[in-house]
Amino acid sequence: MLNEFKAFIARGNVMDLAVGVIIGGAFGGIVKSLVDDVIMPIVGAIFGGFDFSNYFIGLSSNVNAPTLAAARAQGAVLAYGSFITVLINFLILAWIIFLMVKGVNTLQKQVERQKKVAPEEAPPPPADVALLTEIRDLLAQRPAV
Repeated sequence: MLNEFKAFIARGNVMDLAVGVIIGGAFGGIVKSLVDDVIMPIVGAIFGGFDFSNYFIGLSSNVNAPTLAAARAQGAVLAYGSFITVLINFLILAWIIFLMVKGVNTLQKQVERQKKVAPEEAPPPPADVALLTEIRDLLAQRPAV
């Protein structure tokens, strides 16, 4: 079983997936910072200076705090502002991934067009085939008897 696990881990697909997950996690942090530190303050300024992160509805009569963190300490809350932030985060991430996939597809189409325009030369035939071709050509040049 240990040998099978080693073989599984050593396969290229697993390593590619691991790299993708690690880069995806780092990219998720970048997008979160972009949304929290750049986009949400601009959206808040456009719509009157409010902060989505503190938009919530208290689900019990004990909740009367002005901030989400304090409200969560008092009881159950419906934090729809956090949901809006995560939704914007997702939409930005989805848009960026869409643009990346679209770019890769465009590059692949360009490469395919170049292959069609300039087809590769056929590799030279093996030595035995070249020799047989030469013999055939010499026999064809010989006068008929």
